[in-house]
Amino acid sequence: MDYKAFRLQIRFLIPLIITLLIAAYVSVPILDQVTLRWFSRDLSSRALMLSNALSDSIIDSMMAGNSSRLRQLFDRTAQDERLHAIGLCNVKGEVIETSTNFPKSLNCADAFNISQSKEPHLNLTSGMIHVSSIKIKKNKPYAIENPYSPEATTNLKLPNQEDHTELKEVGLIILLQDLSFIERRSQDTKQYLIGLITALGLMIAMVTMIVAQLSWRGWIKGVQALFRGEMLLNPIAHPPELEPLAADLRLRLRKLEEEYRNVVGTDSEWTPSRLQEFLNAHLNGEQIIVVSNREPYINEHIDDHIIIKKPASGLVTALEPIVRACAGTWIAHGSGSADKNTVDTNDRIKVPESAPEYCLRRIWLNAEEEQGYYYGFANEGMWPLCHVAHVRPIFRESDWQQYQKINQRFADAVIQESCKPDPIVLVQDYHLALLPQMIRDKLPKATILTFWHIPWPNPESFGICPWKKEILHGLLGSDILGFHTKYHCKNFIETVDRTLEARIEHEHSIIALKDKETLVESYPISIEWPSQTEASEWLSIPDCRKHVFNQYGLPEDTILAVGVDRFDYTKGILERLHAISRFLEKYPEWVGRFVFLQVAAPTRDKLDEYARFQEQIQSLTAKINSKFGLHSYHPIILVAKHHDRSEINTILRAANVCILTSLHDGMNLVCKEFVATRNDLQGVLILSRFAGAAREMTEALIVNPYHVEETADAIFKAVNMPRAEQHERMISLRNTVREFNVFRWAGKMLTHAIRWRLRTKIETRLNNLN
Repeated sequence: MDYKAFRLQIRFLIPLIITLLIAAYVSVPILDQVTLRWFSRDLSSRALMLSNALSDSIIDSMMAGNSSRLRQLFDRTAQDERLHAIGLCNVKGEVIETSTNFPKSLNCADAFNISQSKEPHLNLTSGMIHVSSIKIKKNKPYAIENPYSPEATTNLKLPNQEDHTELKEVGLIILLQDLSFIERRSQDTKQYLIGLITALGLMIAMVTMIVAQLSWRGWIKGVQALFRGEMLLNPIAHPPELEPLAADLRLRLRKLEEEYRNVVGTDSEWTPSRLQEFLNAHLNGEQIIVVSNREPYINEHIDDHIIIKKPASGLVTALEPIVRACAGTWIAHGSGSADKNTVDTNDRIKVPESAPEYCLRRIWLNAEEEQGYYYGFANEGMWPLCHVAHVRPIFRESDWQQYQKINQRFADAVIQESCKPDPIVLVQDYHLALLPQMIRDKLPKATILTFWHIPWPNPESFGICPWKKEILHGLLGSDILGFHTKYHCKNFIETVDRTLEARIEHEHSIIALKDKETLVESYPISIEWPSQTEASEWLSIPDCRKHVFNQYGLPEDTILAVGVDRFDYTKGILERLHAISRFLEKYPEWVGRFVFLQVAAPTRDKLDEYARFQEQIQSLTAKINSKFGLHSYHPIILVAKHHDRSEINTILRAANVCILTSLHDGMNLVCKEFVATRNDLQGVLILSRFAGAAREMTEALIVNPYHVEETADAIFKAVNMPRAEQHERMISLRNTVREFNVFRWAGKMLTHAIRWRLRTKIETRLNNLN
């Protein structure tokens, strides 16, 4: 037993017991009064019954003028232990006869007035007496009004007036009943009550001590976890009774975090220059090769000219500083219409054109190869399989063959571009799952980092893939395999555990397959935090709102919510529209005042599933607009086209609310872009719990997109959120995104790669010595 806890409990229980005893003594007088009133009503009823029993004998004796008989009747009746005395009055208010104990000082008028009072009690030397008066008539006694009042002349009728005539009043019976027995019972009740409350208090105290003792350790663990920060990151994880403490701690930690950042300054942040300094210090002279399906620069024919496009991609933003710093090579699929016209004989081009710093090596695919490798296996098979978005994955043998073929083509390009036997190779995403092992077979000393940009499903879901073992073998050719979240890492390790004969160190997240070890780690990707120069070029918030509102014809007082996504079924656009419909239905006061702008960039138009999905979204949008539209007002504006980065920034800065309801997403960078653009510290983010970013951005309104009611209520909370709360939430969100930016993501991966590479070299030297 924890004696410290026991002493604390005793300190609590002693005041509790004292309070219960005081409550018992305070409640006893109140109980006495209530009990006395109850007994008074009972005695009145008893008096009426007694008078009914005596009325005939009394009337007969009165008619016969036999007073001695009346006295004998009264004395005999008064022998009842509760009946003190009986008196009889005539209609003139004079005493006719009484029992022996009847007080001589009590006349008929006083007795009647006492009996009609609120507390019909009389104090005698023998004790307290209850006074009742019953008027008797010729046939049947019943209670009457004061016979000496003006109302005494009122005609009293029997219940059935049709069959009876009025009765003649004979007299008034005065019954004096002893109340001493009530006092005796009250004393007994008082003792029982005090004993009961005392026993109850002791029982409560004992139960409290037992429960407190049993739960004390749990409470201590909960508070300790709270101070360790485990419950601060996930508000749902802690008991509701700890929520006030957790909320206060979160608020204070945010303030301390702001003060810390102000003191430390930008030195704690990862920037392009800091990443480059890191690479120059640790990877000087090393060869870096980046491999991805998407290329960082695209050459396109526009009229008679060739232009260069740089896709808006977080991947390009993160990896380009790495290859620039090391004068490395980027290998990617050449998808631009003018790509072949700009490369040399070895399919290489120096980029960027204005100041070349690294080499871009392009891989060519014909239409059949692209259909099988990219649209087929990658996007009809692996994409729905990993996103678990209720779209059935399609696996074809022909697609798998093309996938193997193109992965080998990328591997051959890596071998050709390698100047050293041990380059650092960064492999990106699900298009190239077989590539790490293919490179390992030819370059066993290479350090291979693979990052999986989409979710990894649970083992049961991944088991659908006919070539699951080949995919896992391919990925385990990596030295380091990265995912966005710990949850995805856990799913991958469990998938390997169920599928392959591999040794797994769960504590260190290391998988060993055929003496080849792979570190499985989480690296949440992010965006490039906008520089002060870039932010200064943005339109002001009022100008952004004016531009967007004029473009779509919105009134100035409109509350604007936006969604920015690719036209993909994993983004939860359909569920989002259902939630908005429910919001307008549930809160009709917002009809005409709330508008949702959905920007959806078309993607993978060649796939039937995507074409059907776009038609479904358009149909639902028209239905909702028809239901809630008023004149020129449409609650939903659907814009299905590509927007450049500046246009997206303007839309995000103009919005009051950003709604992102992914059904399953590796990270979702749009939510971070929304936060980065809001240097006015306003705006509310509604974010799906199934997006990887939800684990970092806990100050957003986290929702389950499948729960329409919950999302509708979150929209209501967002549009009604006070500016002060928006300010507090946005400050914390911006601090998170700024600190954990894309350069930190790249720096962390490369730090682990350098350590792994150094460990491998040391192990190799030790093995050679042995």
